[in-house]
Amino acid sequence: MAWLQILLFWCYCCFFINISYSQTDTIYRGQSLRVGEKLESANKEFRLEFFSLDANKTHYIGIFYNLPSNMTLFSDDSRPVWIANRDNPIPYASGNNLTLDDEGKLKINDGTDSFILSSYNGTARNASATLFDNGNFVLVELETNGSVKKTLWQSFEHPTDTLLPGMKIGRNRITGENWSLTSWRSEDEPASGSFTIGIDSTDQLTIWWEGRVYWMSGRWSNGTFSNVSRISHYDYVNMSFVSTDDERYMTYTVSGTRTLSRYTIDSFGLIKERGAAGPFGVCFYKPSAGCVSEESIECPVRNASLFERMQNSVTGNRFRFENNNMSLFDCKRECEKNCSCGAFASITATGTGCEIWSNVSILSSQDQDVYIPGGDSVPTGNRSTSTVPSTISLPPDLSPAPSPATPMSPDSSPRTSIKWWIWLIAAVGLTILIGLSSLYYLLRGKGKAKATALLLLNQSANIAKRRKTDKKMSQDVQLYSFESLAIATDNFSLGNKLGEGGFGPVYKGELPDEQEVAIKRLSTSSGQGLVEFKNEILLIAKLQHTNLVRLLGYCTQGEERILVYEYMHNKSLDFFLFDTNKKELLNWDTRFKIIEGVAQGLLYLHKYSRLTVIHRDLKASNILLDSDMNPKISDFGMARIFGRQESEANTKRIVGTHGYMSPEYALRGIVSTKTDVFSFGVLLLEIVSGKKSNSCYDSEHPLNLIGLAWELWREERALELIDVTLIESCSRDEVMRCIHVGLLCVQDYAKDRPSMSSVVSMLTNDTRQTPPLPERPGFFIERGDQRAQISEEVERYSINGLSISELKAR
Repeated sequence: MAWLQILLFWCYCCFFINISYSQTDTIYRGQSLRVGEKLESANKEFRLEFFSLDANKTHYIGIFYNLPSNMTLFSDDSRPVWIANRDNPIPYASGNNLTLDDEGKLKINDGTDSFILSSYNGTARNASATLFDNGNFVLVELETNGSVKKTLWQSFEHPTDTLLPGMKIGRNRITGENWSLTSWRSEDEPASGSFTIGIDSTDQLTIWWEGRVYWMSGRWSNGTFSNVSRISHYDYVNMSFVSTDDERYMTYTVSGTRTLSRYTIDSFGLIKERGAAGPFGVCFYKPSAGCVSEESIECPVRNASLFERMQNSVTGNRFRFENNNMSLFDCKRECEKNCSCGAFASITATGTGCEIWSNVSILSSQDQDVYIPGGDSVPTGNRSTSTVPSTISLPPDLSPAPSPATPMSPDSSPRTSIKWWIWLIAAVGLTILIGLSSLYYLLRGKGKAKATALLLLNQSANIAKRRKTDKKMSQDVQLYSFESLAIATDNFSLGNKLGEGGFGPVYKGELPDEQEVAIKRLSTSSGQGLVEFKNEILLIAKLQHTNLVRLLGYCTQGEERILVYEYMHNKSLDFFLFDTNKKELLNWDTRFKIIEGVAQGLLYLHKYSRLTVIHRDLKASNILLDSDMNPKISDFGMARIFGRQESEANTKRIVGTHGYMSPEYALRGIVSTKTDVFSFGVLLLEIVSGKKSNSCYDSEHPLNLIGLAWELWREERALELIDVTLIESCSRDEVMRCIHVGLLCVQDYAKDRPSMSSVVSMLTNDTRQTPPLPERPGFFIERGDQRAQISEEVERYSINGLSISELKAR
């Protein structure tokens, strides 16, 4: 019986291994990876699995960064880094599998046919395929003792469109093998596209478009290629070029534990570095050094690089290309080469194929994405003005932009010299007029001459006053030229973009003295005029506090309104607080330091600055963190200034972020220091709990964070609100004190809320009095039917939706 038990145990083990191997990193001989199963690398950095991109019509096998959907910072993070069968998709079926057969070959099976993935000659009876933590899928032959005998095949030797750390772009001079990246055919079609990047025979990094040289890097020298100003947007990326008798290739590594890195060539030939455009090989909208010019047909009636995307039906003389594998970029080039082209579009739903029209008429019914060459003299037929939408560029952007080497000033135009002569003539004429008027009044009498002299004196005083104001601004903060800020941000490139708020995008910049700065470029629709902009600069320049972000300078050139702030290395509080992994870096001591710092900053604004300042948009994303995780309140674009005798005011322009806005402000436009107190209370509860204020925390009815805190407080279970990552590091007394203060700050009636001076005293435990018990909070919802009522009230009273990022009332 013993031998029978051993046999049964062995069969059980074999069966168990066969059905559960998908939870490991390796496939052994005779095993299969099925639909719905996955391989995960040892440390779960990467996964390999079946997936579909075309509404479950075909199946691909791909390798992905093994990230939950809520942890992806860029859209590219969810895309596969490698696809086994990009040009050989199989029909979608539940029985599809990846098998390592008895001969050691990796096969993709669809039930009726199979595709051999591993490209080596011979047979390996004892083989296994493992997914490693660098993203490499490796097939090896094993010795009888289980050690590796030799490597048979690996995915790193057969890249698709993505370069990972440790991968190569180059060639083997002995075997003639090339390692190159080839773009997808479109954003939704992973088949090989029009662009390839590799190393040519002169050891230059080269991009080819349909086999023709499109861009060349120049020779490698001093850690970079001669036509590449910088290889990476990130300082932890280390690029290198290896040249031996056998191989020539480029590769890169990342320092420390930062492995979430990738370079990708997209269907427009743009090199992307983990979501950021560039930093090299950009030829279609911001030509970089190395771009190869090609003959183009001159079409004087239009600028062929500008296109508008419209969702309309188009009629006219249509020509459809037989090649359905053409990308949208290829189709655009065909339209550019034909001066009679009035529109072009893809044929398939995945963005491939091409058709172009001449003598275009645009109908009003929405039908497909059609691209219309820009300019006022486009060769089209009748164009209905009611159907023309705002301009939308081809993805990612095919509109021309100024070269980073020659930044464009907003004042640069052919009219500049004309304006100069006009002003000169006007000044001379005005001087003559004033002289004649003075002479006339002098002859008419001394009284009138005196009045004229006073008028001229007042005009001179006003001019002197304006000059004094500008001089005062320049003494407090630095005045920058637009050109200098364009150079500092690489012409406001996407790679330097830190984020975007209600008033415009923010970029990271580096000044000539190597000082890092944050540059906020206000959009033209921000609603701020020059006077308001200057007043804001004067205000912020005078707000000197360790917990307020410091303004360094500004630019008011042409239509530009730009603010230059000190750069915060740790970004904003929400970057850490609401990220599953990064929140662990915020232990209780750090969080309590942030709470105290924000409270001190608000106390200064409300009580100790020269004027009472109401921030009106206090939230986690507006709390910046320096290198030591000290908090600094930022973004004063919505701040309201009060005189010393003012306590509250009414405003028709309600701005801010729902979830942080007090009830009296959101519903009736009443703003006071208690408006900021309410926002601080919400922020305090978020810091303690690690939860967002505008999420729902009950399956029965819409219970927001304020409601959750209130319910737990009433049931004497307030400590259950604590972020689970703080349980071991927090002080229970301090946490209870913070929750208590937070609920006092979010009370429904403004008069019940404490002032910031009382808040600081309670947080630091300086008060001898026991804090009062909190009353019912504002925007607390007990029943689902109240939600619609409050939502209607918010819509009725909210006049301006600027920078409101959450529209659900609570």
